[in-house]
Amino acid sequence: MYELTRSERKIMDAIKETPYMKKTIELIENFVQQSKLKQQDAYKKVFDEIYNILCEAEKYVDKYLAIRKAKGEIQDEKQAIKVIAGNSFTQTIIYTFLRNKELGNIDANIFITSKPATVPLIKEILTINVDGETQKPDCDLVIYSLNTDNSLKKSMILSLKTSLRERAGQTYKWKLLMEIATSENCNIKEKYNISYNPPTNPLVCFATVNFYNEINNPQNRGMFKFFDQSFIAKNIDTEFIARMSSLPEYVNKFLL
Repeated sequence: MYELTRSERKIMDAIKETPYMKKTIELIENFVQQSKLKQQDAYKKVFDEIYNILCEAEKYVDKYLAIRKAKGEIQDEKQAIKVIAGNSFTQTIIYTFLRNKELGNIDANIFITSKPATVPLIKEILTINVDGETQKPDCDLVIYSLNTDNSLKKSMILSLKTSLRERAGQTYKWKLLMEIATSENCNIKEKYNISYNPPTNPLVCFATVNFYNEINNPQNRGMFKFFDQSFIAKNIDTEFIARMSSLPEYVNKFLL
C-alpha cells in the first residue's frame, strides 16, 4: 500500500476538516464499506458515484448554510451553494484520487493539485502568447508526473464543471489555440502572432457531474470531441464521454 507524502496527507486532512465535506467523505467511505467489490475496485467505482454522493450530501450542506446564515456569516445562500457545489466536486475528486493512489490504482509518481502554481514549469505550460497578450485555460486541477530529479515529466489539465452552462467552452477553445500554436502551419501562427514554448505539451481534459442533464445537447456533445479526454462522474454509459472510473487507468497510461 502506498504511503501518502506529507503534502498529500496534509491535503487529505484539510478536505476531511472542511465542514461541508464531512458528509461527503462519510458517504464515500460508506459506499466502499457496503460495496461487494474488492476495496481497490470499490474506490475506483466511487468516481462514478460522485453525482449521487453530492446529491445525497446536498441536504446536509443546506443545513450547514442555514446555520451560517443564522449566525450572520453569509447573506446569500443561493450563491454560497453554487460555490460549495464547485468546491465539493473538486475536493471529492482529489480525495478519491488520493484514496486510489494509496491502494495502488494510481502510480506513486503521479500527483494531483488544485494549486497549479505549485507544479514545476506550469506557467510556461498554461500560457499561450497571442500578439503580446496571454491566453490561459480554465484549470481546476493539474495531474502530473515527475522525473527522478523532481522536474516535470508530463501533465494533464483538468477543467471541472457542475454545469455546462458556465464557461464550458473556455478550456476547449484554449485547447484549439494550443493545437494551432504547436502545429507546423506557420501561416496561421504568424497571422495572429502566436507563440507557445512549453517544456512538454499537456493533456487537456474535462470532467462534469452533469447536474442538469446537459451532455446530450448536440452542441455540448461536439465540445467534448476537442478534449484529449472527457469524463462524467456519474454512473452512466455514453459513446462520447468516458466514465470517471477510467481516470486511474488513463493517467497511468499517459502520464508515466
